[in-house]
Amino acid sequence: MPSLPLRLSLLLALGLAGCDEAPRFTQPEPGEARSGGGTTVFKTDRNAFSMPSANLSPTQRLDFSVGNSFFRSPWVIAPSTTTARDGLGPLFNTNACQNCHIRDGRGHPPAPDAKNAVSMLVRLSIPNEPTYAKLIEQTGIVPEPVYGGQLQDMAVPGVAPEGKVRVDYEAVPVRFKDGTEVQLRKPLLQITQLGYGPMHPDTRFSARIAPPMIGLGLLEAIPEEAILANAAANKNDAGINGRPNRVWDDAQQKTVLGRFGWKAGQPNLNQQNVHAFSGDMGLTTSLRPFDDCTPAQTDCLAAPNGNGPDGEPEVSDNILRLVEFYTRNLAVPARRDVDSPQVLAGKNLFYQAGCVSCHTPKFTTSANAAEPELANQVIYPYSDLLLHNMGPGLADNRTEFAASGSDWRTPPLWGIGLTKTVSGHTQFLHDGRARNLLEAVLWHGGEAEPAKQQVLQFNAEQRAALLAFLNSL
Repeated sequence: MPSLPLRLSLLLALGLAGCDEAPRFTQPEPGEARSGGGTTVFKTDRNAFSMPSANLSPTQRLDFSVGNSFFRSPWVIAPSTTTARDGLGPLFNTNACQNCHIRDGRGHPPAPDAKNAVSMLVRLSIPNEPTYAKLIEQTGIVPEPVYGGQLQDMAVPGVAPEGKVRVDYEAVPVRFKDGTEVQLRKPLLQITQLGYGPMHPDTRFSARIAPPMIGLGLLEAIPEEAILANAAANKNDAGINGRPNRVWDDAQQKTVLGRFGWKAGQPNLNQQNVHAFSGDMGLTTSLRPFDDCTPAQTDCLAAPNGNGPDGEPEVSDNILRLVEFYTRNLAVPARRDVDSPQVLAGKNLFYQAGCVSCHTPKFTTSANAAEPELANQVIYPYSDLLLHNMGPGLADNRTEFAASGSDWRTPPLWGIGLTKTVSGHTQFLHDGRARNLLEAVLWHGGEAEPAKQQVLQFNAEQRAALLAFLNSL
């Protein structure tokens, strides 16, 4: 372990140890390397995001493995002899969860020559109107009348796909104080080969890549009062206005706190999974016992399904339970190099820039979590799970429940340094526009504009330290 004088010498070199800006951290905090508390795993290879929580029993690990098989294996078109996995479509984006969440990690935008977007989907809606009040209360949006709330670019034989997705980019230059220039890329989304005629002229589009799956059960176990306390504290933080999203709970039939999705549009993991089965793969569940077809898509409505002889849904309640258990218990990998002088210097810069105003480092999970193994864990997700206005540069101009067109939920940062290892790329933000972590930081605006402006003052050594800290998470 480097000596304290060595750490201080590096901090002095980076301008962080002056009288007015004494370093907050000269050594790691107790326990911070275990980002997921007692559930943390020590895995750093390409399977680092696919491990069960470290404290699961052998019996629970068996359930985890079975859930994993349903998450990874492809579903097939009905009718099929594979009755436990048939019913794919009629419209869909992929035939297996793992195709989007690559090794349980992050998706990416389609390459220019890709036949399908696969791990990126496009949300659709039209502007809210008072006549749709009940619909907005329960879905958060007004779906596009012909194509619904999500564009599906694949379909079973005899049914037309809804369209094709292409993303081009234009350069956006950004310059640091020391003269270093970075070329950001702004995505230009194109929807072509529409299968059911023109869209509504005021359709809103929002490209979304699949987020990492780690630590979701821990996020679900954060007490609601802790999330709301951060929202209340934000009111005293100049320029920061973190707000909870309030969303519809399909099972409880009422409005509750949103936690999951790029705009915190889903309240819990089960509903998140149900909507993914429905929208991404066209699979019915007891909570959503209908195919994702609009009234205008008659071939879709008439296509065979994989429901049981008595109307049982394509995804049985038992399969849904096992997939929920799997997604709830994907472990967070431990941090690396927490005692590195450069990482500690970067942590100080992260705090100095004000990034922690939204990326809340630490929570303690509830005593009555869904699984005892997830309860009373001190975790380090670096997210407040709140909505923040991120400015026009990142805006999709599409509302979702209480989220405005420029609002996004603060994404957790744990595991982010293993993205390249796990997913084979480093494309970040909701639509994958950022090709590395520095570009992701430089796209921040709105409430995060002051933090970004501080980062733009950093010299090369300071930028390297900040990135070293982020890559240690």
